[in-house]
Order: sequence, then structure tokens, then C-alpha cells
Amino acid sequence: MSHPDEQGPVEEQYLGPVVRRRSQIQPGTTDQRLLDTEGDSEWVHTDPWRVMRIQSEFVEGFGALAELPPAISVFGSARTPEGTPEYEAGVEIGKALVEAGFAVITGGGPGAMAAANRGAREAKGTSVGLGIELPFEQGLNEHVDIGVNFRYFFVRKTMFVKYAQGFVVLPGGLGTLDELFEALTLVQTRKVTRFPIVLFGSAYWGGLVDWLRDTVIAQGKAASRDLHLFHVTDDVTEAVTLVTKEVSG
Repeated sequence: MSHPDEQGPVEEQYLGPVVRRRSQIQPGTTDQRLLDTEGDSEWVHTDPWRVMRIQSEFVEGFGALAELPPAISVFGSARTPEGTPEYEAGVEIGKALVEAGFAVITGGGPGAMAAANRGAREAKGTSVGLGIELPFEQGLNEHVDIGVNFRYFFVRKTMFVKYAQGFVVLPGGLGTLDELFEALTLVQTRKVTRFPIVLFGSAYWGGLVDWLRDTVIAQGKAASRDLHLFHVTDDVTEAVTLVTKEVSG
């Protein structure tokens, strides 16, 4: 198909909603390329194909988690050794959340995540792990009863927020900080409501809180009210009460 312009007819090609002109016109049709059994496999690495993978991850995640009871996401370091006070706190938090009527969602890995999943499993609750494909991935921990593995971090983070009513954040590294600040941003911008966030371990998180107050807020990069977006505690019972009271109340 063509239509005139001041420089003469312009050849056009319509491929579904996409219009291609001049040198961008492709030989053949979409159906022809779909049904052609010859050729290389580079198409599986193209952006349109990735969109389908991303869509499938959302569908699988929604399908697996849609019937969960009310849940709390627990984050923390994969490097937390078993038997340490931090690990034992994770176990106790997992148990206490189940006893309060909540499922427990973690990143499905070892360390603090395994601790929370273990506590949930031992309390005979719902223990969920949302894993991520990484070069050094160790797989879902043995305490996960419902597990979903994701390729894409942003899909996984959507599941953490969509199917949880709050976050408990144990001491952790860059991944934990990413999840924490994602949640803080969503609450601050009111993209989510009634979403309590509890930082467990005042000695660990104290420096971050000081920096937010004395640097970020002091320089006008955030408001003083943003310090009320989260709570800090060293007590398991208080952590569970804080993270569940806004949901149960």
C-alpha cells in the first residue's frame, strides 16, 4: 500500500499494529515467518519474544498466588548463617506471623529467607518462596511449600507487593535494600495503601535511619514525615504486631 506525499509515493508495510516504511520494510509476512521451519533461532532473544516471557511470568505468578491467605513478605540476607541470633529471629518471626493468621512470603533462598520459611512451615502455615534466576542461584530452600521461580526482578517484586499486606525486613544486603526502598517508594507515592514496613534489628538499621534523617531529609531530599513510613524494632512480638495491626485492624 502507498500514499502520496510531497516527495512522491511512500511504500508501506502493515504488520499487525506496526507500520514499516522505506528501508524498514521486511520481506514476507508475519504468518510466513511464523510457519517457516528454517532459519536461525535468534528470534527467541528478541524484545517482542521477551515481552511474551514477561507476560507468562505474570500469569504464572498470579495463578500460583491468587488464592493465598493474607500474607507478609519477609526479606533478609541469603548469607545469614544458620544458628545465629539473626537466623533464629527469622524463624521466630515466621512462626509468629503464621500464628497471627498470615502466610509468609520470602525470596525463597537460603539464610534469613530460609529461616522465615522454616518458621512458617514448623508452625504449619503457608510457606512461599519467590525465587530469581541468578548465575549463583542455589534454588529454593527446603522449607518452601509453594515456590515460583522468576527470570525478571521486576515481575518478582510485583508479586512481593501484590500478595503481601506488609514487609518485615531483616538485616540484608543490596537485594534486601532494593526491596526495602521499592516498598518505601510505593508507600511514599501512595501507589499502595495500608502497607506497614518493619525493620528488624536496630543496631543494623540504625546507621541507615541516621543517614536518612541527617542527610537525605536534612538536605530537603525527603520530608521528615517519611521517617514514619517504617518502624524499627528488636522485638519479635512487636515486629509482628506492627506489621499486622494495620491489616487486621
